[in-house]
Amino acid sequence: MTLDVLREKTSHDVFIIAEVGKNFIQTEDERPIAEYLENAKKLAKAAKGAGADAVKFQTHEVEDEVLNIEFTSPHFKAKDRYAWVTRNTTSTPLEEFWKPLKAYCDDIGVMFFSTPMSRKAAMKLTEVDTPLWKVGSGDAQDYVLLDYLIATKKPIIISSGMVSLAELDDVVTYIQGKGELLAVLYCISQYPAPAEYFNLATIRELREKYPGLSIGFSDHSRGDEVARAAVAAGATIIEKHFSFSRDLWGADHKVSMTPEEFAAMVRKIRANDLVDPAPYLGDKGKELEGAQNQFRPYFNKALMAGMDIPAGTEIKPEMVFAMRPVSLAGGLPSHEYPNVLGRMARIALKKYDPITWDVLT
Repeated sequence: MTLDVLREKTSHDVFIIAEVGKNFIQTEDERPIAEYLENAKKLAKAAKGAGADAVKFQTHEVEDEVLNIEFTSPHFKAKDRYAWVTRNTTSTPLEEFWKPLKAYCDDIGVMFFSTPMSRKAAMKLTEVDTPLWKVGSGDAQDYVLLDYLIATKKPIIISSGMVSLAELDDVVTYIQGKGELLAVLYCISQYPAPAEYFNLATIRELREKYPGLSIGFSDHSRGDEVARAAVAAGATIIEKHFSFSRDLWGADHKVSMTPEEFAAMVRKIRANDLVDPAPYLGDKGKELEGAQNQFRPYFNKALMAGMDIPAGTEIKPEMVFAMRPVSLAGGLPSHEYPNVLGRMARIALKKYDPITWDVLT
């Protein structure tokens, strides 16, 4: 699959994604699953009405994503991460949420896909038969997840918001050597991202560096100016968060566009009413902001035992989880996953014990 396949569905030069994420959760108090599903359907319908080519969600499975450690992310301090991901997991069961939501999106004619936040989340989405995979910035180096996605033979889109240029190149090389990489989305993982943070010359750099890939822009800025400048700079995919109101409770509402704002952005892009990218270009070849992004300690992952592992056991894929937060987990960084497979456990490990070189032979 290439971007041309997506364009066949839309006849548009730019593929525009409404990132609903978890914005179907809108209140601090927990609500019934049926209400979350209804909210998600309303958001999907509004996104289609606003001109989106696709609507994207986020899928969680707490068991293999976040350790039961109390910590909060700087962008959402209202809930500790374990509790927040647990709520997202229990609020979206496969049969009662994801399957009917995918069917609804099919019925109204808008492409549905979702970002799996872990391997088990991807396994859940496999049952829904999504057309492609989106890998979020915090999971770009989760090789446990990447190996699973590659094995499905479906195209993959990755965001660059929490990687360096060298790390991104490693990921691109790894995926292209085994599977089908569709696109890289340039991203600044700040919530919201001030306009002065952007270095849109990176889009041109990535287009030259990866000529076989579509290069897009995942935008966390206010308004549509930077997104329209990104299209002028060569982006062929635009992703923007989408919500009914920035005043709703939740992690991403505050950086979202409303349906009216989103529709206005789509109209401008379709009419080629773009913005001169010059004020946002910066320096071509500049290191990605993701190399030092403040969220890396919270969202990057470490390798943990995914089950009890007896001493002397060969490490196999199903025995390993990649889990947040890398700063507190104690395991090897998740990009070491390919180097861990096939090693032997020197000592017995309990589920969720950190996997380090010391425990392997």
